[in-house]
Amino acid sequence: MHAHDGQYPGAQQRARMNVQRPKRKYAAPALEKGFEIIELLADYPHGAMVTEMAASLGRSVGEIFRMVVVLEQLGYLQRAPNSDRYTVAYKLLDVAHRATPAANLLGAALPEMRLLASETGQSCHFVVPNAGRGLVIARQENPGMRGFSLRLGAVIDLLRSCSGNTILAFSDPAMAEQIAAEALESGQAPVDPEWLSTQLAALRARGFDRRPSPITYGVTDISFPVFGFDGGVAGALTIPFLELIDGSQKVDLSTATELLRAAAQRISFALGHTKAD
Repeated sequence: MHAHDGQYPGAQQRARMNVQRPKRKYAAPALEKGFEIIELLADYPHGAMVTEMAASLGRSVGEIFRMVVVLEQLGYLQRAPNSDRYTVAYKLLDVAHRATPAANLLGAALPEMRLLASETGQSCHFVVPNAGRGLVIARQENPGMRGFSLRLGAVIDLLRSCSGNTILAFSDPAMAEQIAAEALESGQAPVDPEWLSTQLAALRARGFDRRPSPITYGVTDISFPVFGFDGGVAGALTIPFLELIDGSQKVDLSTATELLRAAAQRISFALGHTKAD
């Protein structure tokens, strides 16, 4: 079973966002088309044909075909052997991990996430801020037969979600303000500033966030901040705690919260954070 801590744009919405993107002083049309194709294919797990990409992006088949061929030659796209459908190749993931802090985060987080899932019998995921939204860069399924989790790469609403509010609450005030502004620019619906300020203040005082899922009955989201060596927030470690009707979950909510707290602290320590939270 999969769930979404927030909402993410589908192919049509992404296409509209690309078409309506404001013009900048400097332009590189070919580069922009290349990234439009890659972003579009993120919404097509089974691939898309050149004609489908052209229709979604509002461009001619010819210009999309040329870009797709070049991206395939460079190793960023791959074509299915028995069809003309293209998908994003793993080269993009490899480059992203080597060029961003994601590699260090995953190296520190994944062993602890596996242990956490085993101890709690619950799934967990790691969220980082990304261009005004939260992005799930790691997930660990629970080891049992029943589970509830977010998919890898899911996009999170920073202004309303448990993970997003945790990141905002423990960010430097100037950084939190910048992230919130980017969230609004990215198309997220605005929230009442007074409500958000009160919410974040309470979250900081408590040291973590825990709330009923706004989407699914029986699920309580729990989220703790993870800090880097510089004291800044690296992301949020979150458990969507699934409470079973027969009470057969491995641990209760309070125990899961404490195990999550300890895991977040160990990941922070692995990232070089030594200050008391």
